[in-house]
Amino acid sequence: MDIHTMPGHLIRRLNQISVALFMDQMEQAGVSLTPVQFAALSAIQEKPGIDQATVAGMIAYDRATLGKVIDRLDARGLVARSKSRKDRRSKELTLTSEGAALLKEALPFVKKVQPAILAGLSDAERDVIVDLLQKTTKAGNDHSRAPLTTPDQ
Repeated sequence: MDIHTMPGHLIRRLNQISVALFMDQMEQAGVSLTPVQFAALSAIQEKPGIDQATVAGMIAYDRATLGKVIDRLDARGLVARSKSRKDRRSKELTLTSEGAALLKEALPFVKKVQPAILAGLSDAERDVIVDLLQKTTKAGNDHSRAPLTTPDQ
């Protein structure tokens, strides 16, 4: 079997390339942020006051691992945790002014790196592959160990 024709192998390789390009772009910009941290900050900005489990669902990330990501963001002063008004066992997350500023600073660079992730494709092909990736990830969502959920679920 030629692994270079297997979707799983190719997707893993594209993920490696995507992360490397993202990290290179952030380093060049002088921004200390990983792809998962960017996703978490984006989710918290979108839904201020959400809990950690909801953030994990919004970005399809393992809850336990996301806890460590949130710990690092909190230690850096980028997010604030407060007792939930709805459930005393959980914490509500909000961006600090520093977190909002870092997210705003990073966004143009994140947008800039997206075409490089799909290098070698025309604009039309990029649109097609993004549509197909959305379709296949939606179809396989229930098979994930960290399925994508919406905050309303």
